[in-house]
Amino acid sequence: MKKFAAITAMGGYVPDYILDNEELSRMVDTSDEWIMSRVGIRTRHILKDPNLGSSYLGIKAVENLLANHPFDINSVDALICCTTTPDHLFPSTASKICHGIGLTSAFAFDIEAACSGFITALTIASTYIESGRYRKVLVVAAEKMSFMTDYTDRQTCPLFGDGAAAALIEANDEGLGIIDYKLHTDGVGFPYLHMKAGGSVRQPSHETVENREHFVYQEGRAVYKHAVTDMSQVCIDILKANNLAGTDVNWLIPHQANLRIIDAVVQRAGIDKDCVLVNIDRYGNTSGASIPLCMWDYLDRFKKGDNIVLTAFGAGFIWGAVYIKWAI
Repeated sequence: MKKFAAITAMGGYVPDYILDNEELSRMVDTSDEWIMSRVGIRTRHILKDPNLGSSYLGIKAVENLLANHPFDINSVDALICCTTTPDHLFPSTASKICHGIGLTSAFAFDIEAACSGFITALTIASTYIESGRYRKVLVVAAEKMSFMTDYTDRQTCPLFGDGAAAALIEANDEGLGIIDYKLHTDGVGFPYLHMKAGGSVRQPSHETVENREHFVYQEGRAVYKHAVTDMSQVCIDILKANNLAGTDVNWLIPHQANLRIIDAVVQRAGIDKDCVLVNIDRYGNTSGASIPLCMWDYLDRFKKGDNIVLTAFGAGFIWGAVYIKWAI
């Protein structure tokens, strides 16, 4: 019998400090009405301490998971951290999370798949579980987006927040868990969404700092167009591949980037709006952490056997969808 990989526990964490639209309007020329009408974000959580990064957020998310679902942390075989905002270029943020939670028996690594990080890491974890090589894999999505947010740019500074979520992945023999997934990367997105400097191309310098090139650069109109088209189509594709109609979906959990994008995707995919889970108004765009944070927020709504579709779109461009039959 085929083994399926299932999410068996989740945890999450957001920092205490809340940056609301009123405070943002005192920092840059914007307003609550302007932000809400364009992206649907009212507040976002910010990790203010400059000496703490994504690993701290990830550690807190795992601690929350363990508090609600206790088990021996050293029974975990692997830890995958998806992050666009690593603590350092090296070593991995995953290794720092392992140290922080006392995990010494596993191997760990980072992946960088932008806002599609969680669904990408989830598919990697499922492959390890389905192969029979590993029994337990932790997927941790941790993002300190505030570190690369330019709070003088009214177009992008309202968008991003900080947070992390963790998911425990284990084998399931009831036919429940991750049933199917479709992931795509086309590479056409660089001109529209990137950080201009700070990598091995255009290394940090006085010039790059003075020109504010170490923040998110985004051409919103182009990103919107691609996100709506690609997320809609991949949702349609995964439903068709599994003989599902939109009405068969109990819950759609999209990447929380922009409420208008979410509304457009839902309409095109033919899924009931009442089945769509959204928390962008409270957390903003937390990149790869947005989907698992939304799942963590609404865990009490899920029932065993529910059909759940996750979909995301991120820089690159990279996008995809995952079909899950809920196992707990």
